[in-house]
Amino acid sequence: MALSDKPSRQSLIPSFLYSSPSSTRTLPLMKMLQSSPTLDSVSSSSPKSFVIPSPTEPSKKIEMYSPAFYTACTFGGILSCGLTHMTVTPLDLVKCNMQIDPAKYKSISSGFGILLKEQGVRGFFRGWVPTLLGYSAQGACKFGFYEFFKKYYSDIAGPEYAAKYKTLIYLAGSASAEVIADIALCPFEAVKVRVQTQPGFARGLADGLPKFVRSEGTLGLYKGIVPLWGRQIPYTMMKFASFETIVEMLYKYAIPTPKDQCSKSLQLGVSFAGGYVAGVFCAIVSHPADNLVSFLNNAKGATVGDAVKKLGLWGLFTRGLPLRIVMIGTLTGAQWGIYDAFKVFVGLPTTGGPAPAAAPAPAAAELAKA
Repeated sequence: MALSDKPSRQSLIPSFLYSSPSSTRTLPLMKMLQSSPTLDSVSSSSPKSFVIPSPTEPSKKIEMYSPAFYTACTFGGILSCGLTHMTVTPLDLVKCNMQIDPAKYKSISSGFGILLKEQGVRGFFRGWVPTLLGYSAQGACKFGFYEFFKKYYSDIAGPEYAAKYKTLIYLAGSASAEVIADIALCPFEAVKVRVQTQPGFARGLADGLPKFVRSEGTLGLYKGIVPLWGRQIPYTMMKFASFETIVEMLYKYAIPTPKDQCSKSLQLGVSFAGGYVAGVFCAIVSHPADNLVSFLNNAKGATVGDAVKKLGLWGLFTRGLPLRIVMIGTLTGAQWGIYDAFKVFVGLPTTGGPAPAAAPAPAAAELAKA
């Protein structure tokens, strides 16, 4: 049964976070079966006749905030993050090498040229397996737990404060989700960076992971967890909060039609556009920590102080930034597009939307009734 048929189970999360699902359409065949006097007379007069009863709900939807809802969001996160990060592996490879060896990889174009000359076309996808598996695990936790924590914090705040402080709920929910997601990502990220920046270290995850553990120990896989949190938590907070805000503004100022009346293709276009703009902000905010992660996972025994001394403050904020803006903008836009496309595919509404009208104060409401 759809959520709207259960008033007692209405969530406290603000209604503007999702558009209302479209009404269930009764199939014409079902109408014919239910209203046909011939079938009714046959079924009542002949006990031997066999008529298949029509279902009460021809198209059952996933109930919002049910286990099936969170499962769908988790799987959507796997698709959105794993596939997109694997696709931009060549960009990530050049970016990591520019961060580690700027004397050799001086620019984006020269970086691609050097990799093509030294490693061939296959070299552009070195490290794609740990990238795919690591970011699939991260995406599952990032999107699944974001939906969970967003509702959880909204329920704690109550409907009035959840609507008033919605941006704080986006920030808190995304930060909480990313703490968990990075624990899943960190070992894969450590191996990926080593494989991509040290030619000859390993061919991929299968031989790179045991070699890394023999060299650094099991805890070495989490040597970069603090810089990873420093990179990913601000990134994800910006990614989700700015996306929700941008989408709300697009529906409010740029699109004259209410969201629930827009076509699904238009809604997915808004998701991609909002995600791309959010990705640009994400890249700028998280770039210094990204440089630290690359440096620490490449240099054995190095510390954050060593990285700052080696790169310098200016280099920490700017080295590889233009390429990362292009990469993260495209990546984030594609992630939101894929995530919301999967939600639409399983019958869920797209993420984000217009804010609700402010609820009247209790005293004013009583006065209006009088």
